[in-house]
Amino acid sequence: MKKGIIGKKVGMTQIFDANGNVVPVTVIEAGPCAVTQIKTKETDGYEAVQLGFVTVAAKKATKPQAGHFKKAGTEVKKHLKEFRLEDISGCKIGDTVTADIFAAGEKVDITGITKGHGFTGAVKRWGNHILRMTHGTGPIHREVGSMGANSTPSRVYKNKHMAGQYGNEQVTVLNLEVAKVDADKNIIAVKGAVPGARGGIVFIRNTVKNK
Repeated sequence: MKKGIIGKKVGMTQIFDANGNVVPVTVIEAGPCAVTQIKTKETDGYEAVQLGFVTVAAKKATKPQAGHFKKAGTEVKKHLKEFRLEDISGCKIGDTVTADIFAAGEKVDITGITKGHGFTGAVKRWGNHILRMTHGTGPIHREVGSMGANSTPSRVYKNKHMAGQYGNEQVTVLNLEVAKVDADKNIIAVKGAVPGARGGIVFIRNTVKNK
């Protein structure tokens, strides 16, 4: 990974490209982020840069957190995230990372927490077909249906699609293209959808699969 930043999902809109085509984009408020810690192989066993995002009042920090930010010489941040960069020699504690580290046309991976839907049935959670509406089926047509054979294996197989908690999990979308960067407003517009609800925190980094 060469670079990364923390952002907040603002919402979706659409822009026009050079050919006049409509492009759906997700608008992300990326940064400014402060470098709050630099981890090295000598002290921590690996190399990483810790970024902080969204300044909050100092009274909201615990004593260990307050000491951490005081040592870094930065304001108290609400969100912290480590990025394992290929080269951390150019990073210093207290530096500010802004949206202009990315440029239009770059490919990025974005990680976020999906919307939570609570306890849902198999139809909504997994896209199962509903049972037929005739010939004595029912009275519940959205139930899971058959669980498998009776005598063999006499149990329900693991990973059977059933009702349960849906959403509210970490998801990463790969190879999204940066459509536009507004450095003055710390805005990054990414083609397509990004996990999470409006106002959710997302992590943007260089894509790992694009060649």
